Amino acid sequence: MTRLLLILALVGTAFWVYAIVDCALQPATRHRGVSKGAWIAIVVLLPVLGGLLWFVVGRGRGAKAAAARRAPDDDPEFLGSIGSIADQDERIRRLEEELAQLDAEADDEQFRGDASADTPPADPGPTPPSTDGDDDARGQRGAVG
Repeated sequence: MTRLLLILALVGTAFWVYAIVDCALQPATRHRGVSKGAWIAIVVLLPVLGGLLWFVVGRGRGAKAAAARRAPDDDPEFLGSIGSIADQDERIRRLEEELAQLDAEADDEQFRGDASADTPPADPGPTPPSTDGDDDARGQRGAVG
């Protein structure tokens, strides 16, 4: 008889600990009836009965709902929020046009920048002779030889 009571106490303690851990790790949205803190208190204060109540009454909803939606493309709300394919195609077309314009502007700036750097400055050519009489000062006219 003592062995049976010892085994039942061990099984009851393991169940109680499992119920506490399960209750504490579940998100607050999956607790039915009362709040998460209240369920933890019920499970802790009523060891076996609290655990049974938790698994029968408190832990509900979510197993089927969580399995039903696994990815964003399975969520009707998400699919409704992204718009139609025509809207996406129009947006892609506009973005491609903007990208082409930016590329053209960058090519124009690069061409103008490279052309001015590669070509030497324009040579003004020979200077015309002046007629104001400065030639005498340089010794070109009226030089005594």
